[in-house]
Amino acid sequence: MTGLIIDALSMRFDLPNGGSVQALQDINLTIQKGELVSVLGPSGCGKTTLLNILAGFLAPTSGKVLLNGHPVTGPHPERGMVFQQGALFEWMNVRRNIDFGPRMKGMGQSDRDRITDHLLATVGLQDFGDKAVYELSGGMQQRVALARCLANDPDVILMDEPLGALDALTREKMQGLVLKLWKETGKTVILITHSVEEALLLGERLIVMAPRPGRIFKEYNLPFAERGVGADLRAVKRSDGFADTREEILTMIWGMEEEIMGRKEGAA
Repeated sequence: MTGLIIDALSMRFDLPNGGSVQALQDINLTIQKGELVSVLGPSGCGKTTLLNILAGFLAPTSGKVLLNGHPVTGPHPERGMVFQQGALFEWMNVRRNIDFGPRMKGMGQSDRDRITDHLLATVGLQDFGDKAVYELSGGMQQRVALARCLANDPDVILMDEPLGALDALTREKMQGLVLKLWKETGKTVILITHSVEEALLLGERLIVMAPRPGRIFKEYNLPFAERGVGADLRAVKRSDGFADTREEILTMIWGMEEEIMGRKEGAA
């Protein structure tokens, strides 16, 4: 059995005062190998909690996650994570950051160099391997983070707002890179974002989550990721259906946010 199965997943956080917060409620989702899935929802709907469970950083209160038929019980190289900030090793240069995983596996120098050279070229940093991390721009650091993730050859790439801290132009370039890597590597990619536009561009499947307790509210199958591979992303944004779907989802999210604010005002 290949792919990722999320089965009746729930997560409750117990508070020091004896109360609790139900972050996720009965999430059921099957993601096939090679799919590109974006996850969107209002603040506090449990998007990052879900991703952390998939990564193995958190154990769910109930339910289970299976990857290729095996239960997810903790972090593992089969699941790579790309964070909002690159989380790079500042004391290592770019090349050493990228080959960290293979080095920890005991891979030989020549194989590490081959993998690293290939990934540097793949993310457009072939001339920056010896640079210190702090010498790179934010967008370049995220390229290194992507390459470091790919160096472990994971089955699934988990991305938590990986482009959220970038300026608009750099973000669009990185969106194109994500689509390129998805298509070239055939990896399963699950991306969390707060941007409706980005979710539309980078999700051949788009999952909209409802407010706490987080649960799947609506799912879309979209053509825009496929259209965007190697294409002008601005042209994709002008293509048939993009603007209408964006407005539909924005209206949906705004309605959820207003519901959340109404709950807070009522509680006050």
